[in-house]
Amino acid sequence: MDPYNASKILVTCARGLVPFLEKEVKALGYTVESSHETGLVTNGGMQDTYKLNLELRTAFNVLFLLKKFTCKGPDELYVETYDIEWENIIPEDEYVSVVSQIDTPTIKNSMFANQKLKDAVVDRMVAKTGKRPDAGPERKNIVINLYWKDDNAWIYLNTSGEKLADRGYRKIPLEAPMQETLASAVILAAGYDGKRHFVNPMCGSGTLAIEAALIALNKAPGLLRSNYAFLHFKDTDKAHWQALRKETLKRSGKKIDFKIIATDISSKSVDTAVKNAKTCGVDHLIEFATCNFADTEIPSGKGIVLINPEYGARMGDASKLAGTYERIGDFFKKKCGGYTGYIFTGNIDLAKKVGLRTSKRIPFYNGGIECRLLEYEIY
Repeated sequence: MDPYNASKILVTCARGLVPFLEKEVKALGYTVESSHETGLVTNGGMQDTYKLNLELRTAFNVLFLLKKFTCKGPDELYVETYDIEWENIIPEDEYVSVVSQIDTPTIKNSMFANQKLKDAVVDRMVAKTGKRPDAGPERKNIVINLYWKDDNAWIYLNTSGEKLADRGYRKIPLEAPMQETLASAVILAAGYDGKRHFVNPMCGSGTLAIEAALIALNKAPGLLRSNYAFLHFKDTDKAHWQALRKETLKRSGKKIDFKIIATDISSKSVDTAVKNAKTCGVDHLIEFATCNFADTEIPSGKGIVLINPEYGARMGDASKLAGTYERIGDFFKKKCGGYTGYIFTGNIDLAKKVGLRTSKRIPFYNGGIECRLLEYEIY
């Protein structure tokens, strides 16, 4: 199969983010053919993967389908893999890694399937080019994804390489940071579009404020990265990629008309957030301050206040946090009139201490923790 003709494109994401990912993919002009708990399928050519990698805020990886086939055992996997024209995809001096998800009774150890697939790729390359590419676990260059369920197998080129969640700006993460893709989804769920104030007390390492600034600027998160797996393919259209980057960068705004404010009681957290924002290039858009959350400035007008407090799962003792949630409720009532308040938490019992009626409860997962984004209309 020619990898540069149109094919199925599998876009993966964290559990719970598919509704937000689907909206993003459709907004870019693509049709969603199907979806599941951690991803969706669209259709396009290799150049379409460039755009998806560049623009998507809530995705993990963009995978381009090379081949789907019936596979009843490791020997069949080898034959079907060897049949792909890898010499037209992989440069002879490149580095290859294999990632797999295996759910078939014929394979007890996924590492065995990885090795079988890698052997087929290397053997084909040696037979056709006389050279053997390096191989290993690093996912920075050529990445091949294998999905094997019962008697069906799919082989994808991973065009992203490292997860798209790894934007590259969070050089100094703090304890239990929120992943960038989750932060984006939470902000999008709150309806933030950069046309009103965004206030983030308890900002931690600044991820929510930084992602809000990127959304306000309409700046594609992929502009922050210089390395993608597709840049290592043999026939990558690098001129098209550079033109796409320039076009996307030109679209990004240079300023915003409303405030983004991030505060934390920890000076270490604020220092870290400032450094991360500088790395991202949005520090001039965010007003940082060290203070108790209840002393955070709330600009006049309309806006969003979004708080991600500790909830006793990985940080803090749940029994000691009830007072914090009560004070968040008081803060909303006394200082945030006219705003929409949001609390992201993995502890619904603690959320009851806020003492306000929720208007929405949007489900999310933070790692393996089931969470809710709770919305409060504050009058």
